[in-house]
Formats: sequence, C-alpha cells, structure tokens
Amino acid sequence: MNIFDSMSKSHNKPVIFFLIIYIIILIFELIFDNIINLKPFHYLTKPLLVSSLIIFFFKQNPLQDNKSKLLVLSALLFSLLGDILLMFTEMNSLFFIGGLLAFLTAHVMYILVFLKKRNHAKNALPFIMLLLVYAIGIFYFLKDGLGHLFIPVIIYMLVILMMVTTAFLREGTVPKNSYNLVFLGAVFFITSDSLLALNKFYNPLPFSGIWIMTTYALAQFFIVLGLKKQQ
Repeated sequence: MNIFDSMSKSHNKPVIFFLIIYIIILIFELIFDNIINLKPFHYLTKPLLVSSLIIFFFKQNPLQDNKSKLLVLSALLFSLLGDILLMFTEMNSLFFIGGLLAFLTAHVMYILVFLKKRNHAKNALPFIMLLLVYAIGIFYFLKDGLGHLFIPVIIYMLVILMMVTTAFLREGTVPKNSYNLVFLGAVFFITSDSLLALNKFYNPLPFSGIWIMTTYALAQFFIVLGLKKQQ
C-alpha cells in the first residue's frame, strides 16, 4: 500500500496544506544553514519546523487517549529543545550534551506511545538482531572519536534502537497506513542520528547538514502523521 494514498482524499486537505508549509520551512532552513549561511534566520527556521508540527498535531487532534497526547507533546517539545541546543554546539560542548539528553528523552516519550499499541504476538528478535548489526557497524566507526561521550552515546544508541523496535512492533494493532508512516519515520530518525554521529565523531560528510536535517524533518513529520492516522 502506498503510504500517501489517503493523502489525496478531500478530508486530508489540511494535511496536504500543512505539508506544503512544512516543506517550505525546511527548504528555507536548508538554505539559511547550508547555502547562504544566514545564522539569524537559521535560528528561526530550525525551531519553526517542530513548532509547526506541534500546532499541526493539536489542530488535528489525532489521539483519543490524553496520556498519549501528552507523551507525543513531550516528545515534540524535547525535540524542539534539542534542536535549539544543537544550534549552539560551536559555543560550548555542553550544548551538544544537552541536545543529546533532550533527544534521548524525546525517544523515550515516543517509545511509551508506541508501546501502547504493541503487538504482543509479533516476534521482534530477527529485527532486533538486524538493528544490532547496524548499530555495531556504526559504532565501529564512531568509537575512536567519542572521548568522554563514549557511555552517553552508547546509551543514546540503545534508546533509539528501542524506539525503532517499538515502532516495528505496532504492526497489526493499528491501521496499515499508520504503521507504515510511523515505522518509516523511526527509520528516518535513526538515519538522521547516524549521519549526525558519523559527521561529528568520525569524518565530516559532504552536504551533511542537508542530509541530516532533511531526514530528521521527514522523521518527525511521518511519525506525527502516522499517529494522526492511528484512530
């Protein structure tokens, strides 16, 4: 099933309208941070991405469970905090640590949301093994450059692996479109974080800012849209 099939329906016009706005914000963010380097505008457009998602999430009112709504809001707010802190890592390494903790907390919030729809009959072991092979491969490149962040990065990696796994475990308990979107968002999230880690701790990547931000923006959008389609 094409995950965008239902977006063409008339009742999803608000989603399409928001997606257009979201893409425009993302394009401006990529331009201001990577092409013409206008930092004052970058300080506006980067936080605006997740801020717009928070507004979209509550206007669409996708979840009937108030606890789940609060968890998703917390995930988005901690993501927003992480975005803001990571903008200032060049000033002080503590901003990076703060951003790491903020995103770690955001992932924990998403884990708690996804676990509410866990399919207890689904065998996750093969998928977990695949993720571990991927994580070990990434860690092989990172380990020599981590320094004092060795333990925090390992903890962060374990948490994001749990986030992707719990997204995987939603299959069969939610509509297929919701499952596909959330799982795709989780995959984009781990991709974005992997690119960020490789760029920071291993070797600078070509056009890293563009790839990291694009995959991150897609991750958050797909997760929020997938949760909207959960009911």
